[in-house]
Amino acid sequence: MTSLRHAIDSAAALLTAAGIDSARCDAEQLAAHLTGTQRGLLSVQDEAPGDGFLGRYQDIVAARCRRVPLQHLTGTVAFGPVELHVGPGVFIPRPETEAILEWATAQPLPVRPVIIDVCTGSGALAVALAQLRPTARIIAIDDSDVALEYARRNVQGSKVELVRADVTEPGLLGELDGQVDLVVANPPYVPDDAILEPEVAQHDPRRAVFGGPDGMAVIPHVVRLAGRWLRPGGGFAVEHDESMSLPTVELINGAGVFDSVVARRDLAGRPRFVTACRRNGRAACRDDDRESVGYD
Repeated sequence: MTSLRHAIDSAAALLTAAGIDSARCDAEQLAAHLTGTQRGLLSVQDEAPGDGFLGRYQDIVAARCRRVPLQHLTGTVAFGPVELHVGPGVFIPRPETEAILEWATAQPLPVRPVIIDVCTGSGALAVALAQLRPTARIIAIDDSDVALEYARRNVQGSKVELVRADVTEPGLLGELDGQVDLVVANPPYVPDDAILEPEVAQHDPRRAVFGGPDGMAVIPHVVRLAGRWLRPGGGFAVEHDESMSLPTVELINGAGVFDSVVARRDLAGRPRFVTACRRNGRAACRDDDRESVGYD
């Protein structure tokens, strides 16, 4: 009988030949998914499981070789402290966005803050913040019915409120003007002509990825919403393409309602998001991590 280790070795070789940088990791994660165990426990299994495991494993590895995203094959993705359901039709949260989550959880907020997650997709930021800020009222917005179906699964057991809306809609959630403590956003921001890996180009929904010729089509709308919703001193973070850090800073400064505008880097050191505070507040966003995060 083929050993599980041999099967994983063979799968890793196939994935490497397919151009997948994380070949060994993916081979092990797919094996763990099919065996219903943790990746770290695979080493204690000598023989491959029965019940047609090898055939199913070969099929799922072949799909990954065709550059079907790993997360579509397993049906889940880890994001911060939570595991989310994902699949075709919804943007797969990336580790880069966890830098926004880290910043958001470090902000001084009221005991029962109001938080809005714009362009929530699978609900990643909203669900993670709901776990880390259990007393918060969290509202998550998206205009994709498919994405919201995944988000509904992911928010189960939490108090996250889902709203189907287009962030370019005038007057959106006007009843919350001046009452929100934190706005976070991971909008579509990739320039239309960007060359992307097949996992993104062929499988992530285009409307969740591309943001116009320079990637900035949606971000001005998000900035306007944040300026209207936030209370004085409220915090704002928006993700952007790594080539658009300075234009995003200039856009937020140009809105005329924000202070403490800081360009920040993700965990890989790339310029990834900008944070700011709504002007005229006694409280201010924490920006004492500038040197550790990096800023422009």
